[in-house]
Amino acid sequence: MFNRSRCLRPVMGLASISLVAGCSVFSDGTPDDQGPIVVGTTSAPSTLDPAASWDGSWELFRNIYQTLLAYPNGATTPQPDAAESCKFTDSANTTYSCVLRSGMKFADGDALDARAVKHSIDRIRTINVAGGPAGLLGSLDRVQVLGDQQIVFHLNKPDATFPFVLATPAMSIVDPDEYPARTLRKDNKVFGSGPYALKSYEDGKQAELVKNGNYKGFAQRRNDAVTIRYFQDSATMVKALRNRQIDVTYRGLAADDIIALQRKDAKDLQLVEGAGTDISYLVFNPKDPWADKVAVRKAVAQVVDRGAIAHKVYKDTVDPLYSMVPKGLTGHTTGFFDDFGDPSVAKARKILSAAGIDQKVPLTLWYTTDRYGSETALQFQELKRQLEASGLFTITLKSRPWKTYVVGYQKGEYPVFGRGWFPDFPDADNFIAPFVGQQNALGTPYPAPKITTELLPKSRGESDRGAVVKEFEQAQQILVNDARLLPLWQGKQYVAASDDISGGERALDPSTIMMMWELSRKTSW
Repeated sequence: MFNRSRCLRPVMGLASISLVAGCSVFSDGTPDDQGPIVVGTTSAPSTLDPAASWDGSWELFRNIYQTLLAYPNGATTPQPDAAESCKFTDSANTTYSCVLRSGMKFADGDALDARAVKHSIDRIRTINVAGGPAGLLGSLDRVQVLGDQQIVFHLNKPDATFPFVLATPAMSIVDPDEYPARTLRKDNKVFGSGPYALKSYEDGKQAELVKNGNYKGFAQRRNDAVTIRYFQDSATMVKALRNRQIDVTYRGLAADDIIALQRKDAKDLQLVEGAGTDISYLVFNPKDPWADKVAVRKAVAQVVDRGAIAHKVYKDTVDPLYSMVPKGLTGHTTGFFDDFGDPSVAKARKILSAAGIDQKVPLTLWYTTDRYGSETALQFQELKRQLEASGLFTITLKSRPWKTYVVGYQKGEYPVFGRGWFPDFPDADNFIAPFVGQQNALGTPYPAPKITTELLPKSRGESDRGAVVKEFEQAQQILVNDARLLPLWQGKQYVAASDDISGGERALDPSTIMMMWELSRKTSW
């Protein structure tokens, strides 16, 4: 077994695996003068406007925009960033007040005041993009401005998770003079106040980030500039890393590449590995006559072999998942395993027969080609193989690039489709609430009234998240009973980097978004 030499201090469950002998002398945090650090990823933004995004675009947003609250290195609960302070001002968790830092400015020098914060939040709800971040603001009634620096959020119901919502990059503060109140910004320009300014952007190719001289916040930038390059697949990305064309890789490392790095077949590289909370799952669209049948959904759940997917496709770099709430979070259950047990064709046939379905069920499964890593196509081929081998299904596979894929599922075009979920914040609420209700992150209405009107509101009224395990367990059981969402696996986090880069082990926030400012070059070896 590969010898894991933990030369770097574990942070947030991450440990560094050095692929060369010995441990380095780390940077002291002084920005380097050797040019920008180049980060490779397979997760390109779908938009540059925060009001339109409830997806991986947040990885860029975290670095070029600013939110009232965010996560400093090591924090698991939101802390002030653009704000100097934030707190609930009532015992019912319905009034939340923030005071901005003094002298806040956007990167272009325009003043960032309470009016800008209100404008940024209000336009999310006004524009109301299908499948967009307005779904995060269901508990918000109105935003009040008190002078230049104080913002008060009045909620329509108790919501102890509201600070976590404000810490998501969807709530990025934008310049009111540059971002229309009722329409999205369409060009490739950004006017934010984050640690970096966006110097240039080529859609699907790269983003050049330079230090924002007007930034005021908690980030201690350990570099002067970062260039993010977007790749279509892991193999090309890792080749660029080996050839020293990039310094760091994140998001989209294929299992074969991870295994190769673990076997130390590359010199002068390091691998940072840790537990993750990202998940992969299937969504059944009730607009489709077959996917609308609960018996069909449960039969699929009874046939799918998660262990085979994790082992054969992902080489055990992911773990089988039997609940929408991943392991490691308070409230996690194994509901799908408890109810369905091991894969069984006989049980699946019985489920269909009891519903009067005696023919092969035709289903079309959709996936995206360039979002969740190079194994996505192989995963869906394995799903097709498993389902058709049962003799109960006829499966058609279709795919699209992410930008057009998003449009399709938001319009309800796909009978069954694959999604991944990187958490907005580390709470079981965030693995249930985004997927239920008339307006959700999937563009596929899922009323689930007991969850939306009883269990979630009750849990949000409790600041002690450990005290609402019962509510989360009940909600997960409803998801199992409905089988509208089928969890498949839970990921692990891997960051590969050149040996002269430090900070990979502390660069991921609790939502597994990379904080580029934590990366630096080592001063010696």
